[in-house]
Amino acid sequence: MSKQKFYKIVTYGCQMNVHESEKIAGVLSELGYVPCGELSEADIIVFNTCCIRENAENHAFGNIGMLKKLKAENRELIIAVGGCLPQQVGKADNLHEKFPYVDIIFGTHNLHKLKDYVLLKQKQKKAVIEIDSDEGLVCEGDNPVRTSYPNAWVNITYGCNNFCSYCIVPFVRGRERSRHSENIINEVKRLLAEGYKEITLLGQNVNSYGNGSDNVTFPQLLEKIANLDGKFRLRFMTSHPKDFSEELARVIAANEKICHCVHLPVQSGSDAVLKAMNRKYTAQDYLTKISYLKKHVPDCAVTTDLIVGFPGETEEDFEATLNLVKEVNYSSAFTFVYSKREGTVAAKMPDQIPEEVSKERIMRLIDLVNSLTREHTKNYVGKTVEILCEDYDKKKGMYLGRDCYGRMGYFKSETNAIGEFVNIKISKANGVSLIGERV
Repeated sequence: MSKQKFYKIVTYGCQMNVHESEKIAGVLSELGYVPCGELSEADIIVFNTCCIRENAENHAFGNIGMLKKLKAENRELIIAVGGCLPQQVGKADNLHEKFPYVDIIFGTHNLHKLKDYVLLKQKQKKAVIEIDSDEGLVCEGDNPVRTSYPNAWVNITYGCNNFCSYCIVPFVRGRERSRHSENIINEVKRLLAEGYKEITLLGQNVNSYGNGSDNVTFPQLLEKIANLDGKFRLRFMTSHPKDFSEELARVIAANEKICHCVHLPVQSGSDAVLKAMNRKYTAQDYLTKISYLKKHVPDCAVTTDLIVGFPGETEEDFEATLNLVKEVNYSSAFTFVYSKREGTVAAKMPDQIPEEVSKERIMRLIDLVNSLTREHTKNYVGKTVEILCEDYDKKKGMYLGRDCYGRMGYFKSETNAIGEFVNIKISKANGVSLIGERV
């Protein structure tokens, strides 16, 4: 009887990478591997890397370095590094030179070949290194091992055409391409038949979906999916403001399955900074998009991304960001200090902001965002909301899940509630989360 083989996947970055790790798990399952809890138990370890921010890249390098001892103890261990980090120019060679014990190095355009790489490595001693530049490929037929029940992630686009001056994504993910709408809808149908209750459509810029072979726009795709049978929720991320349309706001309003929660990254409230970022809209343009939501979806919870300390950002620019945050009154926000990424236009810009200035600004911004979030959360107290139960928190002894606006709620239940839509009456608001009783 053959020995059971185990895999461990280490994921960095956003939900896009989380879903790609599910695809990697699917490939490894086809090869007979099963998941394990500890790195020391694994027969193959795959790092699915991110290079959007420098700390994610440094973290990956640090963790890969820690495996040198593990590899020395188990020469049969296969170590693979994929994703955005090796896709950068010169990084694959750098990885191989710095970590010669890494067996497989592949880029974002090579994930569909991982099975071949593992089989090849099992036959030969030398490392397998392949970084394709074929960015026009749209792979279908993936069989991911999904790990987020009752939530499921579905790619609708790959790559990005926007070339924001601070962002490395177009250089490591390639130019934007859309999946055929029929393939997307069929995937969603399968997920619903399998019992998934929340579908999140993924893309670097979902709003520009439609350059596939059937010319379906993103609002039309949302409507087609929302019209499928069954009780489920539909979300999407991420939206680029320049492509957010009033038609999309109307579609959200007209379909109850589409969550009234929109992530619309503004990055800055200063026109000068937005121009330097190559965002292709002004602060007023952005507020016009917000007005579409306020007009058609008045209860919509809007979240955003914000960057402080971008090269050349003045105190006046930063104050403009604070003012925009107050005007929009975000439900919550992800806040970041600008991270210099080699290979981007912004990395070569003069007037890089001193670290102490950026730190002071980010703390002021976080204080403002947190105060708005707390106010939104407090408004829940005394109300009954519908939660899609996602998990059980052993430390709290409570089940948890989100409402359609994305707010996390905790509750007790005598029976397993994971995967169920549950009504809870909110008795307490704690920062960004809610506590209630099942009713």
